[in-house]
Amino acid sequence: MSTGQLTIDLDAIVANWRALDAKTAGETAAVVKADAYGLGMARVARALARAGVRTFCVAVAEEGATLREALGPGPAIHVFSGHMAGDADMIRDMDLMPMINSVDQLIRHLEAAPLARFGIQLDTGMNRLGMEPPEWAAVREMALAAHPLLIMSHLACADEPDHPMNAQQLAAFTEMTEGLNVPRSLAATGGILLGEAFHFDLCRPGVGLYGGLPFAEATAVASLDLPVIQCRDLTEGETVGYGNTFTARKPTRIATVSSGYADGIIRAMGPKTILYADGVPCPVAGRISMDSISVDITEMTSDPKALRLLGPDQTVDDLAKNSGTIGYEILTSLGARYARRYSGG
Repeated sequence: MSTGQLTIDLDAIVANWRALDAKTAGETAAVVKADAYGLGMARVARALARAGVRTFCVAVAEEGATLREALGPGPAIHVFSGHMAGDADMIRDMDLMPMINSVDQLIRHLEAAPLARFGIQLDTGMNRLGMEPPEWAAVREMALAAHPLLIMSHLACADEPDHPMNAQQLAAFTEMTEGLNVPRSLAATGGILLGEAFHFDLCRPGVGLYGGLPFAEATAVASLDLPVIQCRDLTEGETVGYGNTFTARKPTRIATVSSGYADGIIRAMGPKTILYADGVPCPVAGRISMDSISVDITEMTSDPKALRLLGPDQTVDDLAKNSGTIGYEILTSLGARYARRYSGG
């Protein structure tokens, strides 16, 4: 069973995409960067393509090439990092669509891959990627003459509906693109939930597909079961793990499971995290180690073969809260040592 079994429900991912797609009037893409947020880009993307997704988004050209091999010809693949040095052959050969972020990238693309399709990314205030207004104004006519297929920007605070930055970025994006005969995209998962004004022609959900906030209505898509290596009895006063941070206050039964921070189970989540077996909550006992976690199973009537860390009883966002991070990090940290099992799709 390796260090654990990660079960991924492809039907749930498809259902989340359909639920988000139903909220918009235009096209809904799917963001599958970072190996589909740690859940397996090829399997996830093929399931989404069968469900009707026509546009996919990745972070870098290498991801796009891997995705093209998985999907074959047809679907559009947008590359958020744009046209980086050395990407021209990959962009041409794999029919990728770089989202151009700067004047330098625009010149590189038009010189190295003049027949390859491309899009434009604008910076509307996040100050991360994209052309700022003066830069866009300087190259706008040259860019439009080359016929970009999409103009996009990205919201910084979409998971906070009342944040003034949302309206500020919407106004900036509208001002920079109004009247252009080019499809536009501004909304990821949070932007879809902000409402129709943010939707434009293409929405591109990511974390909402995989069961994470801010899409509170999302169906859970993954569960993680960790195999028990060994069980032991402690008497009152005995300790567990590095630093003796857990001390038994009564006779206690401890199970050690095969997984740890080397598998993406963030060490900081230990004091607040519970594992489950047959619905019985079993708290982590002591520190999370590199390859193992000790768990208090005193309330169990028999020793379990595995304990569940992630599932309906404890979501990625619960684990994120326990760790002081976000659900994105929990998903993308899921380790390569897990055996992955897919259902549906």
